[in-house]
Formats: sequence, structure tokens, C-alpha cells
Amino acid sequence: MRWFCSPVFVRTDQPEGRYGVDHAQEAAEQLLKWSKRGARWHKAMRLCQAVQEGDRIDPQIIRKAFEAAAKESEMLYPSE
Repeated sequence: MRWFCSPVFVRTDQPEGRYGVDHAQEAAEQLLKWSKRGARWHKAMRLCQAVQEGDRIDPQIIRKAFEAAAKESEMLYPSE
């Protein structure tokens, strides 16, 4: 599993309203839940899938791509 140095918080339909994603498998699971899927979503999903298939990718590259996808999809939880 490829862990992020710090989680990316995204919006959810849960009572807390946010979820901390801290590795590539969770990122892929969250990406699949989003209805808005632009170019950054596709890039993040490709990276997550590549890692799951055994490719060695720096987790911080995946984190950055996931965060960009969350912003693009308006799913990034606002920082405090």
C-alpha cells in the first residue's frame, strides 16, 4: 500500500462531512464515488490503478494528483 505523508480530506455524505484519504487504494475508492470526472480525475485514477497493478509510483505524486482531482470535482474539503 502506498501511504501519503498527510491525508487529503474530501467531502462525503457522512454526518462529519469529510473523510481523510491517506493511501492510493482509498483514493481510488473515493474517486469512484464522484460523479464529476474531468481530466484530473482520470489522471488520478490511472495512477491509483497503476499502483494496484504493481507499478512503483511515489505516493506523493498520487496524493498530489488526487488532491487536484478533488479540487476539480469540487470534492476537496476546505482547510481550516
